[in-house]
Amino acid sequence: MNKLFLHGLDSSGSGTKGTFLSHYAPDMERPDFDGTLAQRMERLRAIVSGSTDLIVVGSSFGGLMGACLAQEQPEMFRRLIMLAPALNFTDYRIPKKKLPVETILVIGRNDTVTPPDIVIPAARATFANLQVDILDDDHLLHQTFRELNWQQLLS
Repeated sequence: MNKLFLHGLDSSGSGTKGTFLSHYAPDMERPDFDGTLAQRMERLRAIVSGSTDLIVVGSSFGGLMGACLAQEQPEMFRRLIMLAPALNFTDYRIPKKKLPVETILVIGRNDTVTPPDIVIPAARATFANLQVDILDDDHLLHQTFRELNWQQLLS
């Protein structure tokens, strides 16, 4: 496995984004998660155990999970793509040293769930190699996520 989709808090791997991404990357793993952040992270660690060269796409709470995994095991990653990540979650901690993981943050200008004015500074403090794309959209990114260059992002 080298491609993984992490869904949001109340979604699943078979939700809108997970299903859409499966067309670009049929081999992408799209596991379902529930429970607390700690419970989800425990399951995620088991799923990625021994993986390398990972491309992780995380949506909302899944973006938070991806950021947490990158802090624990940055050597596993080729790229982290965070869609409106929940870096404003109270349990999120910025690392002492910026992570070298190539990271792309996509967020909606009108996102009230993961506000850009909170999430972007947290991402900039977390990742040394960060690209930020602010789109004219809301938290779900339903107007714009399909227009991203997924072929390139997932290669």
